[in-house]
Amino acid sequence: MKPGTITRHKSWLLSAGLILLVTLWVASGQFSDDAGEPATAAEPVQATADAPQYAVRVRTQSAEEVMRTIVVNGKTAPARTVHLAVETDGRVEFIGADRGASLERGDVIVRLDERDRSARLAQAEALVRQREVEYAARKRLQSESYVSEAQLQEAVALLETARAELTRARLDLDYMTIRAPFAGALQARAVEVGDFVSRGDPIATVVDNRTLIVSANVSEFDARSVEVGQSAEARLATGELVRGRIRYVAPVADEATRTFAVELEVDNGAGKLRAGGTAELLIPAETVLAHRVAPSLLSLDDAGNVGVKIINEQSEVEFVVADIALSSNDGMWLAGLPETATIITVGQGYVSPGAVVRAVPESDVETALAIKDVEDVD
Repeated sequence: MKPGTITRHKSWLLSAGLILLVTLWVASGQFSDDAGEPATAAEPVQATADAPQYAVRVRTQSAEEVMRTIVVNGKTAPARTVHLAVETDGRVEFIGADRGASLERGDVIVRLDERDRSARLAQAEALVRQREVEYAARKRLQSESYVSEAQLQEAVALLETARAELTRARLDLDYMTIRAPFAGALQARAVEVGDFVSRGDPIATVVDNRTLIVSANVSEFDARSVEVGQSAEARLATGELVRGRIRYVAPVADEATRTFAVELEVDNGAGKLRAGGTAELLIPAETVLAHRVAPSLLSLDDAGNVGVKIINEQSEVEFVVADIALSSNDGMWLAGLPETATIITVGQGYVSPGAVVRAVPESDVETALAIKDVEDVD
């Protein structure tokens, strides 16, 4: 190539050279990535595989024998409720008890005016005496053949009719006074002095609050552990714990809920306990092996079941559905766990079932904290 030509195309040659250099540089980087990058990418993978497992704090404990308790929500009610109605006509002349008053059996609630009842009673008594004399006379004459058998039976019929009228008059006089049928309390009264009432009109409602009933429904599984006469307890809305006996267990389940009605009878002789409130029925069922845990250790699985997380012999996390045998102020007693279980106490919310973890016993943590406190003091 002539010198003039080289000079003329010098700029093109420089451009071509720069392009060649850039191409070689890019190519060298690509080769470097293809050759060296996999080794670089493999390092984090290897590091992840060799990384330390997630640490959780655990406590190993043995199960203890406890009485499994059936706990169901219920309500309190009086043992009996009676709606009283008047059995004769009359006007109210006396009120013997106000609403809410405590009553003993036979106490007067309402009394009606007598009107002519006493007079009719005296008339009925006199008629009975007359019929008795007539019957005695005819019977004596019959023995002398002066009175036939038909005439004697007529005297018997008249005497019985008179006696029936006397009984009716006495009852009518008794019906004037409405009394408490049993010891309890006057829940409601429908009349006041001066009201006129007819036979069948409502008068008052009396409840037997000397005995309370705590009613609840238990499941099909728990019903087999409940028997009539069995002792049980109830925790009232006020926090009071009362004791009684099971008086009724439904022989047939409710069609809608498939649960069995249960009633606990509680003595309330002093009348201090109020009926109609909510209550929690506690029925002892059976003795089981259970672990005591704090409620804060409970968690939910994907299906919404409540349970606790434990660690098996392979250091894997397992979720165990909680079978609450007993609940108390000291914690919850869970059945269904291994007799000796390693329960996760701290960190259970960050690990999933099947994960391999590093278990740190609570005793080690407590020892380390104690040593640190000593060093801080020094």
